[in-house]
Amino acid sequence: MSTAAGLRTYYYRVLLPHGKVKSGFLRLLVERDHSVRLRLEQTTEGAVLSLVRLPAWVTALNDLRMRLFRRHVRQQDLAGFLRDMGIMLDAGVPMMEALKTLVEDESGDDGVAEVAQRVHTDLGSGMRMPQSFARHPDVFPETVRNLAEIGDQSGELPRMLLESASHIERLIDIRRDIRTALIYPVLVFTTILGVGFFWLYYVVPNMAQLFKQLQAKLPPLTQWLIAVSDALVHYLVLFAVGVVLLIMALMWLYRSIPGFRLACHELLHRLPIARTLSTSSGMAFISEHLALLVRAGLDFMLSLDVLSRATTDQYYRERLLRVRDGVARGEGIGASMRRVGGFPAMAVRMISVGEESGSLDKQLDRLATEYRKRLDVVVKSLGEIIKPALILLAGALFIFLIVALLLPIYDLVRQSVNHSLGGG
Repeated sequence: MSTAAGLRTYYYRVLLPHGKVKSGFLRLLVERDHSVRLRLEQTTEGAVLSLVRLPAWVTALNDLRMRLFRRHVRQQDLAGFLRDMGIMLDAGVPMMEALKTLVEDESGDDGVAEVAQRVHTDLGSGMRMPQSFARHPDVFPETVRNLAEIGDQSGELPRMLLESASHIERLIDIRRDIRTALIYPVLVFTTILGVGFFWLYYVVPNMAQLFKQLQAKLPPLTQWLIAVSDALVHYLVLFAVGVVLLIMALMWLYRSIPGFRLACHELLHRLPIARTLSTSSGMAFISEHLALLVRAGLDFMLSLDVLSRATTDQYYRERLLRVRDGVARGEGIGASMRRVGGFPAMAVRMISVGEESGSLDKQLDRLATEYRKRLDVVVKSLGEIIKPALILLAGALFIFLIVALLLPIYDLVRQSVNHSLGGG
């Protein structure tokens, strides 16, 4: 029986032992309504006066409402929830008591309490923890859901939860390092664009008015710059709308068209600086995920299938799918990676050695550590790497403005001086 098929919503009225009538709604994962009646009698120690199963569409509508209006759970909150749950379960605290503790902990994080409340509600309706995780794919990534299922079946749920928490924390570190690496170049590039816009929108029109009053003869480059400035001033609203529409169109293409998304990632893996950043972050992500899944006991096919869905880099996702197909035909992971191409030679060689020696998870851990170190080096040096390019860009803009605007002014001054000397 699937979770979605067995989850039902009931309205009940119960006569409590002291004579008071209690009513409310209850969601349970059951096959027969009689099980709900027995559960109510056991938990309330009262007599069930009425029990009505609500239509399935009411349950579906309520689930939709919860998905639309609940706030997004941060990865930091999810990692904190998994770690706290793993520690308490490992210490022998009953699962429902552990969840209740996280919900009621006023000194804890609100995001952790919200995740705990969702799981507590699901477990109270008769679900297992992996089933609850599966009901909230927007909160629990597929890797975490698989590890929870393995831990639940093997009796090692606390260890799987702790490994999931450590895994998410490492992914958070990788994403934070990438964002940190991009702050400086994005800030400088935005500043250069802002300066260029200021000159085109404010300085150039004033200079053009001066040239017109002096009846100066302008070179073609200056005339072109003034024409661009006039077009920007007169059609600023249309230009802004066009830029917004272009950005929205590119975002839609990236999200909706797999081929366009793949082309963008292929381009990133070919550009000099982006290639190093994409390779280091992508291989750190792949080796980290694959090591975790293999160590948990998933077979290679399922591990590659989960990994291909988890990675957001289309360059590696497309290749991982082809590697999975090769493994399905009987190839080893290393041999299939070598045939597909696009993976670093060192990674392919270490994975092949790990398969031959039975130490694949250890080799993948070494690869994850190595590529995280490489990513740290790239992040720390990215500012120094990009700085010369940004200086060249700013210098080129400065030289262009000098040639287009200041040289005509110099010619006007020189002509004025020559005229004054000639008149004198």
